[in-house]
Amino acid sequence: MVDKELSRYYEETFSMMSTDGWKFLMEDLQKMVSNLEDVRKVADTNDLRFRQGQIDILDLLLTRKATCEAVYEELLHETNG
Repeated sequence: MVDKELSRYYEETFSMMSTDGWKFLMEDLQKMVSNLEDVRKVADTNDLRFRQGQIDILDLLLTRKATCEAVYEELLHETNG
């Protein structure tokens, strides 16, 4: 059986991610990634590294739902298996 608090964490997370607000946020973040990936706008190596860091953070957020789903499924499988 999955820990009650951990289960609630995932339930609330999935509930948040099923809203239109989350969908709009993901669309906005994807646009930001597209703008940051344009290397023609990079001034120097520091700017490039800064943009890489920004993209890493945006990718973390953009893949959060899939990551949570995978971890939760694995947790359920371990608990029930």
